Amino acid sequence: MEDFLKKAKFSSRVIANLKPKIKIDIMMQMAEHIEKNRDIIIEENAKDIELGRKNNLSYALLDRLLLDEKRILSMAEGIREIANLREPIGKILDGWVVPSGLKIEKVSVPIGVIGIIYESRPNVTSDTAALCFKSANVCVLKGGKEAENSNKIIATLLQEILIKNSLPSEIISLLPDNSREGVAKLIKMDKYVDLIIPRGGEALIRFVSQNSTVPVVKHDKGLCHIFIDESANIQSAIKISINAKCQRTGVCNAMETLLVHKNVASSVLPKLKKEYDNHKTKLLGCERTREIIDVETATKEDFYTEYLDNILSIKIVDSLDEAIEHINIHGSGHSDSILSENYSNSQKFLDEVDSACVYVNSSTRFTDGAEFGFGAEVGISTNKLHARGPMGINDLTTYKYKIYGNGNIKEQ
Repeated sequence: MEDFLKKAKFSSRVIANLKPKIKIDIMMQMAEHIEKNRDIIIEENAKDIELGRKNNLSYALLDRLLLDEKRILSMAEGIREIANLREPIGKILDGWVVPSGLKIEKVSVPIGVIGIIYESRPNVTSDTAALCFKSANVCVLKGGKEAENSNKIIATLLQEILIKNSLPSEIISLLPDNSREGVAKLIKMDKYVDLIIPRGGEALIRFVSQNSTVPVVKHDKGLCHIFIDESANIQSAIKISINAKCQRTGVCNAMETLLVHKNVASSVLPKLKKEYDNHKTKLLGCERTREIIDVETATKEDFYTEYLDNILSIKIVDSLDEAIEHINIHGSGHSDSILSENYSNSQKFLDEVDSACVYVNSSTRFTDGAEFGFGAEVGISTNKLHARGPMGINDLTTYKYKIYGNGNIKEQ
């Protein structure tokens, strides 16, 4: 592990000095190489899908795991989009002259070596590799065992382009020890690793956060809410609520709890139930909800649960303030939305809900690096430092101060 990370650390100096034009050219080669080898990727992914079925993975997790031709072409296009983003390194963020005559510049630089720990979705391998490469960082990737074959072939294809361009393969690499013990070693290697980004289940996030000596920016659970305000456009609210839960149930930006204002509950909930029944969504409701529609009882624990499945908790609230309080207590600080035609209510929701992404009259499914114009994201940070929300190339930089003098000496 230490020898591997030493090479990764050395490689960080190599990539930090690559010219922007060269990085773009290499990334275009990577995208083309992924496209040309899509049949091999599908073949390797099929092995993971077969193992997943044998291990009784849920439909939602199998969907996250699947790579078909469309998704692979989307991966390649994502690499191209990231390549064409504005160069994040070497930007002068600020500059000034101090009384001593020194000229000071604050300049963006790479973070260095970034360890990314993730589960299920193998497209994360290409997304995070591209984001790190564009921002001149080395990435050490640790995917889930359920996607081992898929991750390995994607990483190998990207490394082939690095080697073709006389660059160290360690710039993009999979952690050689794929076990829990391997992760435990990685997160203690602060001599060589500059940042850890865990994205996955609660147990993984907790383990990394509690044990890492490397700084951590966590992609925590996505317990997302939608609140249907009493002034909501009901037809639009139904459409958005179905999309937020059912469009893809196993992703972190899918809605897990629906809050409904008491004044519209009796009119909107029966219509919603009919639609959710069509999508075979399992509904759990508070006692007031169960007086209006026939659903199972939602426990206190359910309102703290990220299902990542076709299950939804529903609660009727008396006011906007109660909705905001519920979200701030039960939510994960990921993504929450209000459906309302009342400007003051919308602004209050935006100002007082303490989440990375707060929406008005929109599905939460848009919390995504590509949807935000970042090409992709290495994770959706629920931290407040140093990044929050979808993390793109600019969130994978830090800065240094460059100070220009002219024989300056400090006398006092």
